Amino acid sequence: MSLKPALKILSLFVVFSLICLNASVLFPGNAAQGTNSSTPWNIIDHSSTDISKIPESAVRQAKSDLHIGYGHTSHGSQLTTGMDGLVEFMNGQGYPEDLYAYNDGGEDGALDLRDRCFPGAADLGNPDRTSWADATRDYLDDHPELNVVIWSWCGQVSSASEEDIDTYLTLMDDLESEYPDVDFVYMTGHLDGSGLDGNLHLRNEQIRDYCVENEKILYDFADIETYDPDNTYFGDKIPDDNCDYDSNGDGERDSNWAIEWQEEHTEGEDWYSCASAHSQPLNANQKAYAAWWLWATLGGWNQGGSAETGEETPGFGIAVVLAATVIAGAIWRRR
Repeated sequence: MSLKPALKILSLFVVFSLICLNASVLFPGNAAQGTNSSTPWNIIDHSSTDISKIPESAVRQAKSDLHIGYGHTSHGSQLTTGMDGLVEFMNGQGYPEDLYAYNDGGEDGALDLRDRCFPGAADLGNPDRTSWADATRDYLDDHPELNVVIWSWCGQVSSASEEDIDTYLTLMDDLESEYPDVDFVYMTGHLDGSGLDGNLHLRNEQIRDYCVENEKILYDFADIETYDPDNTYFGDKIPDDNCDYDSNGDGERDSNWAIEWQEEHTEGEDWYSCASAHSQPLNANQKAYAAWWLWATLGGWNQGGSAETGEETPGFGIAVVLAATVIAGAIWRRR
């Protein structure tokens, strides 16, 4: 083989390898997320609950950049009570002291999360299905530094019609248009035991489909409480918000996946005790892990990065470069 054609082939290999190497940097939205590479970056669900995958740098970046307003009632408090307990739990896991701290205003380097900060509405369905939108506008107009808004349902998705959810989605979209510098986080409703054929599941699917099709940011509350930390699925066992499920298919909930998992694992090492409205501590643990995955993502974390650095791991591109180097060496020896 002559040298000139070989160099042409080699140059093509190098160009191709550089494209592969940089594709994930140019298109970070296509990066793998957590334990489920098929989950889009903007969907925070049960595959977003491995907190060990979030690099410390991403946590600190979120704490530095985000100013969050969170509206909720009792079910939505699972996020914040889970986050309360997470601080000491992670301190005991060898992480920097109070790395996962939050408070209203972000004092002492904590995450700025303003809990129940919207006068005029309690959650997405209280006092009605629309007041939360005007309450959001009022707060944003008075607090222009806020750059993340997240609202939770209580039980209102269970009784919602398709038109009710369309109203919710439209109001969210309107807010996004009016406040383009603010990230608005969509949410599904908590489980209610009605199963895959129930109205809750249908309406949650309506929210999910909209968020996937329109690249909206979704915190999938219901999906998170459908799986245990071992990725065991309970959605086809009529689970409810307390993590109760039907273990033998007789139509009656007779077991509790959270209690079972807690009893099989060590408190303080594998899970931690915390308040968890209407549910079990493990459920609030999972909600807190996913919440920090959300904050890190909104802070700019590339979810396909390594846990140590948060940088994209360009394994395939490096492999192609190495292959090109080997081929070049072989050609040089044969010329």
